[in-house]
Amino acid sequence: MTPIRPRRSILYMPAANARALDKAKTLAADGIIIDLEDAVAPDAKDAAREQAAGAVRAGGYGRREVIIRVNGLGTPWGEADLRAAACSGADAILLPKVQSAKDLQAFRALLSSCGAPPSLPIWAMMETPLAILNAADIAAAGPAEKNPLAVFVMGTNDLAKETRAALGGGRIGMLPWLSACIAAARAYGIDVLDGVYNTIGDEAGFRAECAQGRLIGMDGKTIIHPSQIPACNEIFSPAPEEVAWAKTVIAAFALPENAGKGVIAVDGRMVEIMHADMAQRVMAIAGAIAETEAGR
Repeated sequence: MTPIRPRRSILYMPAANARALDKAKTLAADGIIIDLEDAVAPDAKDAAREQAAGAVRAGGYGRREVIIRVNGLGTPWGEADLRAAACSGADAILLPKVQSAKDLQAFRALLSSCGAPPSLPIWAMMETPLAILNAADIAAAGPAEKNPLAVFVMGTNDLAKETRAALGGGRIGMLPWLSACIAAARAYGIDVLDGVYNTIGDEAGFRAECAQGRLIGMDGKTIIHPSQIPACNEIFSPAPEEVAWAKTVIAAFALPENAGKGVIAVDGRMVEIMHADMAQRVMAIAGAIAETEAGR
């Protein structure tokens, strides 16, 4: 079983900004995405690529997950990005505009030709109508001996552009698409990260969107500013009462008199064995969060 890794707050950082990449080493984000795509102007792509790979090789990010988002393989920069990132020591490579299982296959073939470690995971941006329609096929192609697909990253801004759905109003138009990706991902053991919230100063709106994301099953959220980290980490962490209840459920099923039972009463509530499995995950993610925070 793949160890659980907290992905509550994943911060986009422009690869062209050396100061930002250095600052990321001190932030409480669970991970950073060093972005070679949207955050970098065309005339800065080559220098940003070298800087991104150099920053990852230099290290210093502690237990933070470090991901490089490359340009699409159909762009003038995609293949060069991939060759630089493949052996940089990054924890994953994020591929934009994934629209089909064939995109994953092509990406894996290029990773192999670049000499990338087979264990290097792929993260996939889900940001087009075709990606949503093909989410189940993309997820099904995720498990692999070489370069498995580990995470769906929702690109809600691009989805809004392509579908004309509004991001306001509680994202009501997008909820079916977000949920479809979550269901597809869960069927194949893939994590899902919510899209960014664009208004940096709107703390209440940001917290509401984080809470909505967690409610529908997101593992965490991609973010665009360090000020968004604390709320993200808080909302996507198990609350103290969740941890306490998980301990109670696990302890109850461990009692000799409950051995082999599928349903028991715990503090006046009927609890099934599946709730014990859910409790085990709560404890695992709480433990992983504690390790991550201690290792920063």
